[in-house]
Amino acid sequence: MNRPTRILILALSALVLLYAGLGFALARSGEEGTYRSLGVFSEVLQRVEQDYVEEPNMAQVTRGALHGLVESLDSQSGYLSAREYEDYLPRVKARPRGDIGVVLSKRFGYLLVLTTVPDGPAQKAGLSTGDILETIAGFSTREISIRQAELLLQGEPGTTVKITEVRHGGTESKDIELTRAVLSTPRLVAEKMEDDIAYVRVTAFSAGRAAEIRQKLLEFSKQGLHKLVLDLRDCAYGSVPEAISTANLFLNSGTITTLRGQTVPAKEFTADPQKTVWTGPVTVLLSARTAGPAEILAAALAQDRAIPTVGERTFGSASEQSVIALEDGGALILTTALYHDPSGKKINETGVKPSVEMANAVEDNSDIINSAAGEAPGRPSPSAPPRSHDDPVLKKALELLRSQTQAAPAAKAA
Repeated sequence: MNRPTRILILALSALVLLYAGLGFALARSGEEGTYRSLGVFSEVLQRVEQDYVEEPNMAQVTRGALHGLVESLDSQSGYLSAREYEDYLPRVKARPRGDIGVVLSKRFGYLLVLTTVPDGPAQKAGLSTGDILETIAGFSTREISIRQAELLLQGEPGTTVKITEVRHGGTESKDIELTRAVLSTPRLVAEKMEDDIAYVRVTAFSAGRAAEIRQKLLEFSKQGLHKLVLDLRDCAYGSVPEAISTANLFLNSGTITTLRGQTVPAKEFTADPQKTVWTGPVTVLLSARTAGPAEILAAALAQDRAIPTVGERTFGSASEQSVIALEDGGALILTTALYHDPSGKKINETGVKPSVEMANAVEDNSDIINSAAGEAPGRPSPSAPPRSHDDPVLKKALELLRSQTQAAPAAKAA
């Protein structure tokens, strides 16, 4: 290196150090923490490069660090390298119609099954809650986002995708080939339980679901049914607007939910009394796999002390993500807004705690990752009719409803 070049580099370095020093001195307390963190990050990279047992691939190390940094925020956020983003874009634009029907989450770096779509390829192949997906289409899932995984599982109906699965509670992996299919809309289970008690089970908030529930509530009223069990167990996907519209069928005032983010203007969704149709007693059933739109509905109803919630604390996943392109060609899939319950709590952090906590004995209610060894016990299909004789949560809900008196007509006329 010649002398002029060396002088130039030293001068630039001095300017950078001066700028950093001034910035640090003038920074507020929060920014000071950021400077310290960047300093630690830089020191770790330097130590890895200098002191690791052999010369590391620093590009790979940096990518791994970025994946870990973003995924430490929440399970829905992720980092895409330039190559990954290049693969991601055409998959999004293709809007594939085929899927295997699985709801995914991440815990402790593992991509796992939260629940499966009733009668979908994943459920028929035996995938169940807590199963870990090690690979999808030959790609390791350790450093891919949930959205990337979902796109890899989608494709044209009739095509196949190979996954490597570790069965819930097990230690050995197994390769499974699944055929993608057009998923049918899970049907709404709505029927009379006993006397004046009706039962509705929602397994997905598909398009038009709120209108379908509204029609069933009106039919129940005409049949002389004045009390309702609303079963949201295992409901983990669908449309947030459908869930909000469903909440309005039961609530005639107050906040249903609020969407907030650091750069997203707060948006409050309030109940419209003109859209309320059910005023009779309601009991809501929850499980550890109740997530997303169903949690927004459950949180809204749980704020009404006259509406008991029975079962397990819900999963905690109600948020909105944005894809943010980076200058190097990569991108971030970043959670930019969270849904809050009417009291202001973040649903992502707390889930919905039932007023009456009890295990769903007919389901696998162990912890999703740190579970006891062994296969998950069998459970009825989410679309199956209720079975009160072996369902303690449903039996408890019926007990609570029998003790309640109807104070108003169950539903308003259409």
